[in-house]
Amino acid sequence: MAGTEPQQIFSDEALATKPRSRALALAVTLIAVGMSLYHMYVAAFGPPEAVIFRGTHLLFALTLVFILYPLKPGGAAGWRVLDFALLILGWACVLHIFLNYEYFLNRIIYIDDLTLADKVFAVSCTFVVLEATRRVIGLPLPLTAVAFIVYAGFFTHVTPQVLMEQIYLSTEGIFGSTLGVSASYVMLFVLFGTFMEKSGAGQLFMDFAMSITGHTAGGPGKVSIVSSSLFGTVSGSAVANVMVDGPITIPLMKRTGFRPPFAAAVEAVASTGGQIMPPVMGAAAFVMAEFLSVPYATVALWAAIPAVLYYVAVFFAVHFEAKRHGLAGVPKSQLPRLGRVLADRGHLFIPALLVLFGLMLGFSGPLCALIGALACLPLALARKLTRAGIGWKNVVEALEDGARNTLSVAMACAAAGVVIGCVTITGLGITFTELVVEVARSHLVLALVMTACAGIVLGMGMPTTPSYIVMVSLLVPALIKLGAAVPAAHMFAFYFAILSAVTPPVALAVFAAAGLARCNMWQAGFESVRIAAPTYIVPFMFVYEPSLLMMGDWFTILTSSISASIGVMCFAAGLQGYLLREARPWERVLLVVAAVLLIKPGYMSDLVGLALLAVVGFSQKAQKAALPAAAAVDRAK
Repeated sequence: MAGTEPQQIFSDEALATKPRSRALALAVTLIAVGMSLYHMYVAAFGPPEAVIFRGTHLLFALTLVFILYPLKPGGAAGWRVLDFALLILGWACVLHIFLNYEYFLNRIIYIDDLTLADKVFAVSCTFVVLEATRRVIGLPLPLTAVAFIVYAGFFTHVTPQVLMEQIYLSTEGIFGSTLGVSASYVMLFVLFGTFMEKSGAGQLFMDFAMSITGHTAGGPGKVSIVSSSLFGTVSGSAVANVMVDGPITIPLMKRTGFRPPFAAAVEAVASTGGQIMPPVMGAAAFVMAEFLSVPYATVALWAAIPAVLYYVAVFFAVHFEAKRHGLAGVPKSQLPRLGRVLADRGHLFIPALLVLFGLMLGFSGPLCALIGALACLPLALARKLTRAGIGWKNVVEALEDGARNTLSVAMACAAAGVVIGCVTITGLGITFTELVVEVARSHLVLALVMTACAGIVLGMGMPTTPSYIVMVSLLVPALIKLGAAVPAAHMFAFYFAILSAVTPPVALAVFAAAGLARCNMWQAGFESVRIAAPTYIVPFMFVYEPSLLMMGDWFTILTSSISASIGVMCFAAGLQGYLLREARPWERVLLVVAAVLLIKPGYMSDLVGLALLAVVGFSQKAQKAALPAAAAVDRAK
């Protein structure tokens, strides 16, 4: 799914400590299953009041975090006592609101004085949330939240009481809309992904990719692209995607001649694209839908063309690398046949299609994800070949894994709520917008470069979702003020928050892939930037021409999409140094220039770009034809 977004080298489940006692392990299973069933019930029959729903989601998440992520794994019993003390404190903070809900609703915020209990629980809740976030996703996000709290408390006129109210006793802080997105959308789509995995869809994705691309030049690399894009539609986590696909695709690429750093880069870049691949994208896409008050299906529609351009760029990078080094595919005799794959396992695509059609028909995202999840295992049981190993154990495992894989997003959203609360109450967003506008001096492109750099830097230490949220709070308003369309500004921030996973120095998807490929991380990072280079340009282009976001008339959308697709192909050719044959330096330069002109929407720039591409094509064709003739003359001599 889309919502599981543990931006780490391994999955949350791998990092979590397994409870030592059977009783505690059973408790974890029961709590996780209970969490999943609760959210499935809510998706089917409707949620309670917002704060109650979000608070219950937070209670489940805190309980699992403090059990699964101890302060000192393997430490003495005293450390576990501290873990459970923090857990009890977290429960007390949330129950204080639940048990005094009428008081919470009827008090006049920023006017009524806080009670001593309110102040104690406000400070305690903030501390517990940030500590739980630190345990799951590391220090950067909690430190960012602390920096915003310090700014609000010591460098503005906001009083401590107002700040505590904002963070704890309002829906603009911890219990804000970001936590609501985790509770309502992310949880259900994570469950959908785990049920798809337990039904055997992973094998379908791999066999499907092998059957259609395995035999072509550089086939294993293309298998990685297709399978990662398919798995990404139900995973949404770049690192999780690498850890599922990589152990199969990376060794296969290495065996057929790909350099280890290039193989790692292909898997990392292909896996990262899953977060922008409809119908199920990364968790930040659901936050975007909430911020913009649009259906999630609309966000998926905006992302469709950029996602296609992303994978076109990666596909041609692999193709040209394979051609340049003479790398063949896997013999057809060793590959599964497409017809047989679809006949045997094709029915496992149905849950994903149900989600897609449900979203297109206007049903809510959580309900579509619930229906898709419930359809997975019955469909697997419908055929003898896919029935093996499917039982009640799979159901329990899917429910447990769904809850555990949500923890990183749940805690990131709660901690991001602290940041949003501080930004809102201090007016920092407005101040920062004015600063960016002043620095950019009315030049949108300069503001875009600043936002892109911020997205990559933020993404080094934080998952995509909080990176995107921080950019929305501080930078996106400036882009809108300078003339960018609102959807384009949000998509720009979303895109660069995702690209940080493959951009050194801290490229977590590359770390994971390089480990599997047993190669130097910096070499793999350089290759990943080279492979993904066209995708760094696409966001700039859809800001200036929203037709690449499916906005506008269909003729413009179609022509812009075709020219941009040819453009990213040219960019890949220029960077890999191969089109019809190995490219000379001047041909590579012309290919890159043609790429920029073609990606930039506009008929005149498209014509010039096509002309440059034609020049290179004719030049290479002439060289190719001259080689046999020269060889014949040499033989005659």
